[in-house]
Amino acid sequence: MPQVRDIMSNDPETISPEETLQRAAQIMLDLDIGALPVCDGKRVVGMVTDRDIAVRGVAAGLAPDQGCVSDVMTPEVECVSPDQDAEEVMQLMGDAQVRRLPVVNEDDEIIGIVSLGDLATRQDAHTDDTLREISEPGGNS
Repeated sequence: MPQVRDIMSNDPETISPEETLQRAAQIMLDLDIGALPVCDGKRVVGMVTDRDIAVRGVAAGLAPDQGCVSDVMTPEVECVSPDQDAEEVMQLMGDAQVRRLPVVNEDDEIIGIVSLGDLATRQDAHTDDTLREISEPGGNS
């Protein structure tokens, strides 16, 4: 079973909690991604998704050019270490009902991100059970 370091995306784009929703959405558009780790320096303080921006932000009446990432982000974020194995990470994703997890080093600084897509394409384990768990009603992703 591969370790997270073998399948993660290195040096992910991050955003600070003070940035606007519009800036977060622009980064997501430019990079063709749906989520960004929210960091204070190199420390993960949350995650923000395109759905957070639309549902918690715009639908709630926040102006994209004035609302802050901190207004809509999910502050409780599970993080994984580069030494964890892929099977353990898939279980964590299923339990937390998320499709991506920040990877942090021993100093709790972000060094990567691992997604369900990374797990599906870069290792041999079956991801169908994890996807089923993530997709159950009430999920966060």
